[in-house]
Amino acid sequence: MRLLLLTLTGLLLGLQFTLWYGRGGVHDVWRAQEQIAAQKAENAQWETRNNGLAAEVVDLKQGLEAIEELARSEMGMVRHGEVFIQLLDPVPTLTPVAVAVVTPTPVATPTPVARVE
Repeated sequence: MRLLLLTLTGLLLGLQFTLWYGRGGVHDVWRAQEQIAAQKAENAQWETRNNGLAAEVVDLKQGLEAIEELARSEMGMVRHGEVFIQLLDPVPTLTPVAVAVVTPTPVATPTPVARVE
């Protein structure tokens, strides 16, 4: 009976070790779940980008305004008879800085003394 109990305990410990640390164990499952979550987040970003591109394709297929806007903004096209005027941002002016003006104090010059001989 004691041998059976030791054998079952050893078997249980072996299975527990395999469950926790073996191939396909709990740690591997946790790692796979983290990878799945990261991949789902990346897929969501790509899906948002794809939806935006799909909406742009539909807009380009349906209306000429989108094509005209794209041609004007990306290719710099203008209609016949139009004049293109480009307004530039003004050059930033430098802010004046307070400057301290120091006036030198006059130095007294010695007066010549007359010699009496």
